[in-house]
Amino acid sequence: QHLLKVISDVKSLGEEGWAWCPRECHPTKLVDVYERLPVPFGLVRFGVAPDHPEVKNVINTFTQTAKHPRCSFYGNVNVGEDVSVDELQEAYHAIVLSYGAEGNRSVGVPGEDLPGVYSAKDFVGWYNGLPSCQELRPDLSCETAVILGQGNVALDVARILLSPLDALKKTDITQPALEALAQSRVCRVLIVGRRGPMQVASTIKELREMVNLPGTRPEMVAADFDGVAEALKDLPRPRKRLTELMLKTALEMPTEKEQERRKKASRIWGFRFFRSPVEILAEPGCNRVAGVRLAVNKLEGSGEKAQAVLTGEVEDVPCGLVISSIGYRSLPIDPTVPFDSRRAIVPNSMGRVHNAAGLYCSGWLKTGPTGVIATTMNSSFDTARSLLEDVESGKLDVSSAKPGSHMISSLLEKRGVKPVTFSDWEKIDDLETRRGEVSGKPREKILTVAAMLKVAQT
Repeated sequence: QHLLKVISDVKSLGEEGWAWCPRECHPTKLVDVYERLPVPFGLVRFGVAPDHPEVKNVINTFTQTAKHPRCSFYGNVNVGEDVSVDELQEAYHAIVLSYGAEGNRSVGVPGEDLPGVYSAKDFVGWYNGLPSCQELRPDLSCETAVILGQGNVALDVARILLSPLDALKKTDITQPALEALAQSRVCRVLIVGRRGPMQVASTIKELREMVNLPGTRPEMVAADFDGVAEALKDLPRPRKRLTELMLKTALEMPTEKEQERRKKASRIWGFRFFRSPVEILAEPGCNRVAGVRLAVNKLEGSGEKAQAVLTGEVEDVPCGLVISSIGYRSLPIDPTVPFDSRRAIVPNSMGRVHNAAGLYCSGWLKTGPTGVIATTMNSSFDTARSLLEDVESGKLDVSSAKPGSHMISSLLEKRGVKPVTFSDWEKIDDLETRRGEVSGKPREKILTVAAMLKVAQT
């Protein structure tokens, strides 16, 4: 279930079913994984920052599972288009929907469709090689970028925009992104949030990386931290450590060594708290972004439950690039699958989809876009437990044989769809790795579905 969850984060589907195994002539538990793209590993490949290779090491574990004799991978299969969920339910005893959240939350302000405004999801997909984002070609010719949102993805984007090129050259960032960043004039990144330092959504690891990013220095507003030091003692330990690091970065006199480092810095980053976007401003006489109008907020309440309330004040921040990182939304995959459009999740109880026997869900599709990779792993384990409990209790009937992939493969063949197997993926993996070795990178990713299929099918 862990495997199904993680490799399916970019609009794909994992199915766990029990099918008849002719070779052994007895019912055997089988797991088939269907993925829209020709390559596995979803969010690990296309979402994790290129300068976080240690996080991507989990691919080794997923690969071991994928090579299990009772697990099969079928890439290049678009569930909802190439095959319906009804058809999958006919073929399998149980289906686990685990296709993540590929939609963007709209900022909902005038000007958000201007050239120069991008979603963090698309920007991350661009530098990580997601085929659907390769036409993005962001304009990095401005000096100041504003990121709306203060979660880990926002900090990933800020770090990539400001990182020394020599460091990025050693990662699996795409070559087009590397070339664009080499020409980038962005030297100041402001990370904007509607609440205060004690509500910031990032974790200490990502903040520490920003604090220590070579060639940069922080630029904070001291007034944003009024009263924060006094509230430290009441914070839970992870939040306390994170807030202490922010306080130290914003207010404390740096050491002599750190002062020297900051003097040499050519790039700047900083948080801007208590601010909400109300309009993306256009350049006069030119259809592109020139700034962001921010409403000034105050907090009502305290801690995680504090609410941002408008004060009536506004301020304009000049910039030439705006990246919205305010969250993701899951999208419906098939009209037969229940979907809560307000919460953007499949309604469920512990992963059991409501009013849909044999249908389960995990990850952000189950919970909404919250938490880190470990959080979604645990969510997937819970879904797996629910499924197994239903088998043991008889709630999920597995007494009769089901055709599994034999039926689906036949349907796909009739429809002209050629699935990519895990051994086919290994051809892609081998080519990408060899291409990367030439330039000292872990891999040089193939960037289009057509090119992936060409390699897989040779």
